[in-house]
Formats: sequence, structure tokens, C-alpha cells
Amino acid sequence: MDVLWVSLFFTAVTAYLLWFTFITRSLRGPRVWPLFGSLPGLIENSDRMHEWIAENLRACGGTYQTCICAVPFLARKQGLVTVTCDPKNLEHVLKTRFDNYPKGPTWQSVFHDLLGEGIFNSDGDTWLFQRKTAALEFTTRTLRHAMARWVSRAIKLRFCPILRAAQLEAKPVDLQDLLLRLTFDNICGLTFGMDPQTLSPGLRENGFSAAFDRATEASLQRFILPEVMWKLKKWLGLGMEVSLSRSIVHVENYLSKVINTRKVELLRQQNDENNPHDDLLSRFMKKKECYSDSFLRHVALNFILAGRDTSSVALIWFFWLVTQNPTVENKILHEICTVLIETRGNDRSKWVDDPLAFEELDRLIYLKAALSETLRLYPSVPEDSKHVISDDVLPDGTFVPAGSSITYSIYSSGRMKSTWGEDWQEFRPERWISADGRRFIMQEQYKFVAFNAGPRICLGKDLAYLQMKSIAAALLLRHRLTVVPGHRVEQKMSLTLFMKYGLKVNLHERDLTAVVDGVRKEAVGVNSNGNNCHAAGCSVVVGGGSSEVVFGVA
Repeated sequence: MDVLWVSLFFTAVTAYLLWFTFITRSLRGPRVWPLFGSLPGLIENSDRMHEWIAENLRACGGTYQTCICAVPFLARKQGLVTVTCDPKNLEHVLKTRFDNYPKGPTWQSVFHDLLGEGIFNSDGDTWLFQRKTAALEFTTRTLRHAMARWVSRAIKLRFCPILRAAQLEAKPVDLQDLLLRLTFDNICGLTFGMDPQTLSPGLRENGFSAAFDRATEASLQRFILPEVMWKLKKWLGLGMEVSLSRSIVHVENYLSKVINTRKVELLRQQNDENNPHDDLLSRFMKKKECYSDSFLRHVALNFILAGRDTSSVALIWFFWLVTQNPTVENKILHEICTVLIETRGNDRSKWVDDPLAFEELDRLIYLKAALSETLRLYPSVPEDSKHVISDDVLPDGTFVPAGSSITYSIYSSGRMKSTWGEDWQEFRPERWISADGRRFIMQEQYKFVAFNAGPRICLGKDLAYLQMKSIAAALLLRHRLTVVPGHRVEQKMSLTLFMKYGLKVNLHERDLTAVVDGVRKEAVGVNSNGNNCHAAGCSVVVGGGSSEVVFGVA
């Protein structure tokens, strides 16, 4: 009997190894191990996962397939992952065969408790209905005015005074924490018309903000565990699942109070043409359709999730890159000063009375290019994934079976020599500006996917640029930043590309004398040549793809 069992064991092992050898012959990319697939490599590189994925993609020409579960019957389905950053493949997945690549059951299950069937956690008709409804609101000029109002007020009354106090006291600040607070206040104001004031003197903790952060973190933890395991922990009430349940109750109670209050206010003011509420929640509530409170809560939560972290993360990497590239910083300041001399005169005290207005921000072409270049190198959402419904072949010839998944690496798409040229590693905003320096050039949609692409392209893209330009201009006009000596700048492995240890900076008073002198000398030279065209007033050229606009992963 013992001999029989030993014989069966060795036969099974031999059969498995033969199967394993056969199935891995067609796989490229990281090494695949028996049973564990490519998970050992993923764990080994967990502190540099995005760069590890980019290295594998560069070595494999932009696409590779790997197995995260080398077990028969699973390896070619649930265990198979196709990773790509090839622009043609991205267009195929995100646009051409859009219906074949939904978010899928894994993503929806993980975020269902927090986001329900909101726009960023749904597919099919549910998603399409919300998308169309939201798209109508995002195209209105009043929403842009609302965003400008919330951003300007937060910058003038809280952000700048906090930075000024830190400068006078010679105390370093964690710029990442300040920006997260600022964008959270702004997106809450835009979404449901209330300011939680997380960015205020003392930087006190806000119950709603803290509960939202805990709920988001706990939801992300589910990605690490098999679905069976986290669902068991939820049923038993263990670990982060307890925190998630409590935090969601807190968040929903807070939003329910907001919704009930807003219903009363809208009822009282239904005959008032000067209704002051122009936030997204009020706009949804004013529509003829009768939405449930649960639906309205999920609308608010989905937009907060999309609009908070994404803008602040982009800005934090932008400010760090600016400290490392003084030439770029000087060009940004030169552009800002040029515009302000024309709009506010030579009295520099008037330059900082108020944040820049619409018309002034729209003329900051180089600043927009620098922000876009930041997003190319450090996209706020570095990786995203899709579920494959039916067998398909990608444009590069890669076969993707039904039931498998596709990860498209947004981080890697901005770091490919084949796409961006020999200088892809350089922080060079000029690649976004026309040769004559007069126009901003938007790169092709499937080459630059920091705002997603296709039908799910970010609706808040224009609002995101508006907010980022306003904050960046306000800070750089007033302060010169230096990173605190010894501070480590590293990526945090999360769905959003935070800095692991924040960004600790010292603030120094900005001296604009040399910049202003340069602007005046240039103006004299331009006038003497009879050329009065200024780059700040130039138009935008779209290099390809849809001009529809979104921020966050929809």
C-alpha cells in the first residue's frame, strides 16, 4: 500500500511538473513558480511594485502575461493576468471592446460596502445611467464657478495663512497632509455643499474625514486577501472588517443628516430663483427623478473618493519635482509673473491679495504642462484592472481568455522609451508645448492615460487642472520650498500613489525680484521686435482622442 501511495504521489508530481512546464512556456515577464505563480516576485518587490511592473513591461515590449495561481483549471482563467501599457492595447480595452472589459466582480465586491453601485463601482446600465447624469452636470459652467469659489476660499483663508505661520516660525510642514486636507474640504464643498474644515489652524481631526479614511483603507486591505478570507473575517467581525463596518456607519449617518437638511432647504426655496445650492448633491436632488437616500449617499461618496486623493497626490509629486528642477520652477514663476503684471499691474502686493482668477489660470500654459508631465511620471492612480468577459485577442496578438483579468499600468505607460522617446526619464514640460512655445499640446488619449480614457475618461479633468493650477500658483508665488534634509521620498504601495512618509518641507519667503526683472527685459525685447503675441494667451491643441473630460478611476 505504501508503495502504491508513493507511486501515485510521484506520478501526480510528475504530471503537475509537465503541465507546469507546458503552461509557463507561453508566459513572459516575471518568473512563475510552481503553485505560487509570480506571487513570490510580487512580494519581494512589494515596496517598489510599480517600478517592478514597468521594468518587466519594458523588457517584454509593453505586454506580458503571468500566472498568480499555478494550479490546474485556474491558471488559464482566474489565475492568469495580462499586464500591458501598449497604447493600441489600451485603446482596445478601454474603448473598442469596452463592453468586454468591465471592472468585474472582484473590484465591485471589495468596494460594495463603501461605494455601493456608485459610478466608480458599477458596470453596464447602472454605470451608464449615472455617467450620463453626472456628465450633464460637469459640462455646466456653474459647477466650474463653484469649484473656483471653494478652492479660492480655502487657499486664501486657510492654506496660505498656515504656510505663512510655518515660515515665520521656521517649522517644517508635511505638505502631503496639508494638501490632502485642502482637497478633501474642496471636494466635500463641491459634492454636498458643506466644508468639514479639516484644513484649519491646529489641523484638528474631523470625524467624517477620519471615518472616510479608515473605511477606504480597510476596503483596500481586501485586495490583499482572497475573497473567501475577507468575507469570513467580515462575518466573524475580525480585524479591519470591524473598523470598516463602524466607519461606514459613521460616514452614512453624517451624509444622511446632510441629505435630510438639504431636502428641507430645497423644499423651502423651491420657488426661489436665487437658490444658493449649486453642489452636485443638490443638483441630483433637484432632478425630476426620485432618488433614494442610499443612492444619493453613494453618489457623494464616489465623487469624494475620486476627487480627494487624486488631485492632492498629483500636487505633492509636482512640488517635489519642482524642488529638484529649479529651471522648471523659474519658468513657471516667469509665466505667472508675466500674467500678473498684465492683469494686476506692477504692485506685487496685489498679486497675493487673492488667488488667481479663471482668466489668469487659463493663461498658465507652462504650469499646465508641468502638471501634465508630473502625471506622466507619477500618475495618481498607477495601476487599474479589468475583468475579461469573453475570449479576445489584443491588437499586439496577445490572447486573453474569458475569466482572466487585465491590468493596464498607467505608471508604466508614461515610462516607455517606445512611446515617449529617449528622454522619457526626464522631467521636461516642454514635451507638452508646441515648438513655437505658444500652445499646450494634449497628448493622444491612449498614450497619456492618467485621467483614464474611453467612455470612462475622467469627468472632472478640467476641474482638476483648475484646482491644481490655483494651488500651485498660490504656493509658488509666496514660498520657495526645500525638502527637509534626510527626509525620504518613497512611493507608498496603494491604489493611489501617495508618498510613504509624506513630504516634509521647509518654507522660505519667495523673492521675485530676479524673475520680474527678467519679464521686463523680455517685454522690452518683444516690443522692439514688433512681436506682441504672448504665450499665455494661446490656444490648446488636442493631439488625438475624445475631448470629453474625468478625474479618478471611473
